[in-house]
Amino acid sequence: MTSPGSAPPPVEPDTKDWTWVITQACPDCGFDGPGLTRGELPDRIRENAAAWAVVLTQPGLRVRPEPEVWSALEYACHVRDVHALFDQRVRLMLAEDDPQFDNWDQDETAHEQRYDLQDPAEVGPALVAAAEAVAATYAGVADDAWERPGRRSNGSQFTVDTMGRYHLHDVVHHLWDVGFDAVQATVAAYDAAAEEYHQGTQELPVSVVEVLDRFVRLLPPGGRVLEIGSGGGRDAEAMEARGAVVRRTDITAGFVRLLHEQGYAADLLDPLTDDLADPDDPTRPYDAVWASASLLHVAREDLPIVLTRLATATRATGLLHLAVKEGDGEEWSTHGHVPLPRRFVYWRERELRQVLSGAGWDVLEVRRVPGSVSEQIWLDVVAARRAR
Repeated sequence: MTSPGSAPPPVEPDTKDWTWVITQACPDCGFDGPGLTRGELPDRIRENAAAWAVVLTQPGLRVRPEPEVWSALEYACHVRDVHALFDQRVRLMLAEDDPQFDNWDQDETAHEQRYDLQDPAEVGPALVAAAEAVAATYAGVADDAWERPGRRSNGSQFTVDTMGRYHLHDVVHHLWDVGFDAVQATVAAYDAAAEEYHQGTQELPVSVVEVLDRFVRLLPPGGRVLEIGSGGGRDAEAMEARGAVVRRTDITAGFVRLLHEQGYAADLLDPLTDDLADPDDPTRPYDAVWASASLLHVAREDLPIVLTRLATATRATGLLHLAVKEGDGEEWSTHGHVPLPRRFVYWRERELRQVLSGAGWDVLEVRRVPGSVSEQIWLDVVAARRAR
């Protein structure tokens, strides 16, 4: 950590002209400027800000990876100020005809404001508030105002539309700069609270008992089930008590360790990337997959891949149980038994049905079940693997 009396060395100035991200996808962070619709902009800004709030809970915030590269804290301060700057500029474009923006030296600002010494507990809420303000500004842009122009002091021309795309890329790219990984952050949150989560979720809710009973009755005697996200092992125990044979897996090492301590075999497994075959019988497909309240953490663009891989690992007409929360977009939450933030991706029934069908599953039923902790509805799905 830098001492209060000495400023860190200045970062290497970024002299690149990044305006190309308006018309081309960024090969580094994956941001797709041309593919962005105007209506997505406010929520994408809010979701990005929520991720930065998670970054600011991680250890090593003040550590620079290289002497002339900002730390995660410094990047977060910069993102906070970028939101405020772009809010000011967009408002100016809406109020004036083709304004020229005052020059802003981001490196000088970082030095003068001592980004390296700022308090993460204050930076996080300020960043989220600044993001919300500019998101509201974009949300309020009239249909006929998106092409209003403005220009930087170096002559770069923007419209409100292209300014929004350029702005969003900046904050998305900086999240990539700090190496933030939503999956890793969510896994770390569960890992840190594995025992507490296990102790707080041992009782099966009535809604889970109902779907579990129906699910197991549809299996052949001794049906083999691949469980994705076993957690503390509650659901697997209930399925085995009803005659199923369950392969327990989880992406969180803390849960796998707990299952081993309870005397169960369990595997550390990421359904997006790892081999799904049963190591004890790798050529034999599963009779079913149970993924209750686990795949709701998977990125929207990755869920079709995961569901396709699960279908490939399951026999024809084999079953899938999937439970996700109903809603739009995604958010980071600290509810329940896990105090650190976890990412939740929400789904609407129509979209979820389309993804399941595209992945090779025929939906048998979708039940809307009230959550036991909040008012949020769960989409409780049972599907069958389509015969090929």
